[in-house]
Amino acid sequence: MKIKIILFISLLSAMISPLYSQSKKLKTDINITGHVKDKTTGEHIPYATIVLLSVTDENGVKQNSGSQSFGAVSDESGHYMITNLPEGTLTFKASFIGYEPMTASIKTSMGNTSILHFQLDPSQTDLEEVVVTGNRYATKKRETASIVSVVSPKMFENTMAKCPADILDFQPGLRVEYDCGNCGVPQLRINGLSGQYTQMLLDSRPIFSSLGMVYGLEQLPAAMIERVEVVRGGGSALFGSNAIGGTVNIITKEPTSSLIQLSNQSVFLGKGSSDINTSLNGSIVSDDYKTGVYLFSMMRDRSVYDRNDDGYSELPQINNKTMGFRAYRKIGQSSKLTAEFHAIDEFRRGGDNLENPPHEASLAEQIEHSIYGGGINYDYLSKNLRNSFNIYSSAQNIDRKSYFGTNMNLDAYGKTDDITFNAGAQWIHRFENLWFMPASFTAGTDYTYNSLTDKMLGYNRTIDQKTNLVGVYAQNEWSTKKASVLIGGRLDKHSMIDNPIFSPRATLRFALNDNITLRSGYAMGYRAPQVYDEDLHVGAVGGEVSLIEVSDNLKPENSNSLNLSLDYWKQMGHWQANFLIEGFYTDLSDVFVLVENGRDSQNNLLYLRENGKGAKVYGLNFETRIAHGDKINIQGGYTLQRSRYKYDFKWSENVNAQRKMFNSPDNYGYFTFDFKPVSPLTLSLNSVITGKMIMQHAAGAIEADKDETTSGFCDISFRAAYDFKLSGKVNFTLSAAIRNIFDQYQPDLDYGMNKDSKYFYGPQLPRCFSIGGKLSF
Repeated sequence: MKIKIILFISLLSAMISPLYSQSKKLKTDINITGHVKDKTTGEHIPYATIVLLSVTDENGVKQNSGSQSFGAVSDESGHYMITNLPEGTLTFKASFIGYEPMTASIKTSMGNTSILHFQLDPSQTDLEEVVVTGNRYATKKRETASIVSVVSPKMFENTMAKCPADILDFQPGLRVEYDCGNCGVPQLRINGLSGQYTQMLLDSRPIFSSLGMVYGLEQLPAAMIERVEVVRGGGSALFGSNAIGGTVNIITKEPTSSLIQLSNQSVFLGKGSSDINTSLNGSIVSDDYKTGVYLFSMMRDRSVYDRNDDGYSELPQINNKTMGFRAYRKIGQSSKLTAEFHAIDEFRRGGDNLENPPHEASLAEQIEHSIYGGGINYDYLSKNLRNSFNIYSSAQNIDRKSYFGTNMNLDAYGKTDDITFNAGAQWIHRFENLWFMPASFTAGTDYTYNSLTDKMLGYNRTIDQKTNLVGVYAQNEWSTKKASVLIGGRLDKHSMIDNPIFSPRATLRFALNDNITLRSGYAMGYRAPQVYDEDLHVGAVGGEVSLIEVSDNLKPENSNSLNLSLDYWKQMGHWQANFLIEGFYTDLSDVFVLVENGRDSQNNLLYLRENGKGAKVYGLNFETRIAHGDKINIQGGYTLQRSRYKYDFKWSENVNAQRKMFNSPDNYGYFTFDFKPVSPLTLSLNSVITGKMIMQHAAGAIEADKDETTSGFCDISFRAAYDFKLSGKVNFTLSAAIRNIFDQYQPDLDYGMNKDSKYFYGPQLPRCFSIGGKLSF
């Protein structure tokens, strides 16, 4: 361990040392100013990048900008200014996401300010899409060292997604499952690993605590989300504990223009049940584009759904009210202050006799959440675009009132208080050349504090856990369009682990030609021995409750992850095709497992979280996309994998020991097809495919504990939407859809109050119909 850290620090020192030898710019009085516009619409483009490529002197000698780098980023109004430029004929390049770059030249002279405007053509492809999660800074998706999948606002709309839980199935290697037939707790699995192996971020900040992860995927409304970025594989070197299976980064919307939007989506589930979602959103941007605010709000009202008419719910009642904002203030030309706030008030109830208090029901799970969270972020970019600095702070408070009980138990009420605080700083320096090619050096530190108090006095359970995580990280990426090499690491001190943990990371990217890119990577990761979201959920089994305890001797779980991928892009006129094949392998040591651990003094069933000997998960992800401008968009992904313990694992005395991991199918995938036959009409067909898997089925509705092999599912949905242009800036979109057309649903649901609430699988929604409308002005 010490040798690894010493080697890493030595390499770090060698990378930093060239900073002190860089020359200083000479002050001149030569300035360039102008704007960047969309060539088609004439609208200004904010945040476009303008850089100096070369300088030609009066003798016709051309030189690259070299170490004397000049550039700027256009402000919110699409204007820019670059000062103290050299004399001569200067060639600049302007670029922005979704546009073809443009170059232009201008002759300068001492003491003069010149005007240079750019008009960018919209790109018909998304090859230049920029992501932030792969490296902790903005990078073109095609040039990232790691594969980064992006869920766009258009995909949210075309798949009728109300929240992240509805959309993440439509990415390769990802699968959302609902683990409770009473309260509908969602869980995201990445590359076969359960949700506890996934690091969830909000605007790149880890404010999702163990409690926040229990229902968090369903609580954030689509109205506040700009996009979701997903990185599969180990990410502890970037984001610390728990980023073993992958990282999901939810990026919130930022205002770009003044608008108001009112929308409603009503889903009719059958059996008298419905799910009504209404949102009102708006943004205001000042005339000088220096200040902007985006406001969002959402109300959701879902009634309970009982599939088998036994009087006990399969889908819980949900009442959710969410509101918040994201705002920015541009401070000068090179710095910006951003703030975000969200408030969520949610009630959910499952079981029977929902019209009565929970203690008057035979089986009830009732949870009330009050969530308040937000953050503030300061960004600074130097005038030469070489250095950027970021300082941030985020916090979230969750107040949960719960009831998890059976047989009209008056003592099953509980209360949970959870506070998470995160703060840190990051610095990036971009080298014109470091040893052998251009490079970007990133260093930072962050601190995360969590205080969790969970009291269920009727079950004699009190959890009082406080954790502190201090991390420092650094990485250097040598990168050109042709190739990149990234080496980095993170050193964490977790308050529940005696010794610091070092998590290294290395990636390699090589473009064989303009169409084919190879990538490979290695990363180490870890999970701390603490309470996780699964431990804070109380299940109902056989008319009783089941509780999870954490072993006093629980050790950290560690991982080693490898991946290798081939990415093929092809542009043929207006057609674009992309094919990806990715192999992954994750080796887990001291893996966390749950085993039956007898009963407590009240005869409640106990499970113990302890360390197993290890596990391994490996497989292949396939992804394809074919697009013709905005007329046709076809996407699909499929995963073939194996998830196995390294030893014979036995969760109950009534089952045979085996090595296959539970709730982890060997194959699953998705498909989407969007077609615009005419400009106002969009037709969307999508499907989620889930293969067979093995699940634990606890005794209650059945006589004895049993391992069950489930059936497979193919959930197909169709949506049609038509845009009406009512006036200059007023638009109305009308949509209708049928979801789960063939009514694929779990065929062997347990009946009655003795059911095993965790024995729940397959599509969450039955065949249902929806209608929606969106008014924008």
